[in-house]
Amino acid sequence: MKYLIRIQLIALLTQYSLYAQTNTNEPKPSGYSDLVELFREWRAFEKAPSYKLAPDYREETFQKRRPEFEQLQNTLLSIDYSTWPVEQQVDWTIVWAEMNGYDFNDRILKPWARDPAFYKSIWTERSDVPAHEGPVHHGITELWTYEFPLSRSEESRLLEDLKVIPSLNTQAKINLTGNARDLWIAGIRDISTQSDDLKLIIDQPGVKENQDLHAAIEAAIASTDDLVSWLVSKSATKTGPSGIGKEAYSWYQQNVHLVPPSLLDQILL
Repeated sequence: MKYLIRIQLIALLTQYSLYAQTNTNEPKPSGYSDLVELFREWRAFEKAPSYKLAPDYREETFQKRRPEFEQLQNTLLSIDYSTWPVEQQVDWTIVWAEMNGYDFNDRILKPWARDPAFYKSIWTERSDVPAHEGPVHHGITELWTYEFPLSRSEESRLLEDLKVIPSLNTQAKINLTGNARDLWIAGIRDISTQSDDLKLIIDQPGVKENQDLHAAIEAAIASTDDLVSWLVSKSATKTGPSGIGKEAYSWYQQNVHLVPPSLLDQILL
C-alpha cells in the first residue's frame, strides 16, 4: 500500500513539473523573488472586490476578472523552478494549488451560486482548522474576536462588519441560481441560526446603548430573516444533486489538496 502511494506521489510531482513547463510560451522569470512578488499579487487578487459594502460574487464580476486570473496563472506557469532548492519548489507548488482552488471554485463548485450557507456571515466560535471548513465569503464576522464591552475602535470594527450583511443578503438572492437541493435545504438552517446569533449580540454589555450599532444589528436581523423566507420560497423548485461527480472530486484532491490518489484509489485503500 505504501508502495502504491509512493508511486502515485512521484507521478503527481512529475505531472506538476511537466504541466508548468509545457503550458506556456512566455519568457521565464529567473528567480524565487519573481514567485514572491507574484504571490503578493495573487493574494491581493484572490480577495473578492467590494460591491455595495459587501464582497462581490456576481457572475458578471467573475467573468470580468477571469482574464486577470489567467494572466496570473500563466505567469506562474512560466516560472522555471527546476533548479531551485526543494523548499522553494514547494512554495511554487502551493501557489499553484491555491490558483487551482480558485479555478475549481469558479468553474465547478460555485458555492456562491449553489450553497446558501456560503452567505453565513456570523461565526461565534473559532474554527478548529486554520481556515473555516468549507467555502466562506470574504466578509465574515468572527464574533469570537470581540470582547464586550467594546472599545471605541472595536465598536467601529463591528459596525463595519455588520454593514456587510444586508448588502450581501440582497446579493445572495441574485447569485443563488443553482439547483443543489441538499445544499439548499441545509443552507436554510445555517442562515436561520444567524438571526439568533445576531440577537445575542444585542444583549452584550454596552450594545443597546450604542444607537448606531443597535440599528446595524436590527438591519442585519431583518435582512437575514428576509433571506431565509426567500430561500424557503424557492426550496420546492430545487431538485438537483449536490455532488460534483467522481472526476471533479479527484481533480480537486490531486490539484488543490495535493492528495495523489483518485476517489476510486481512496475507496480501494
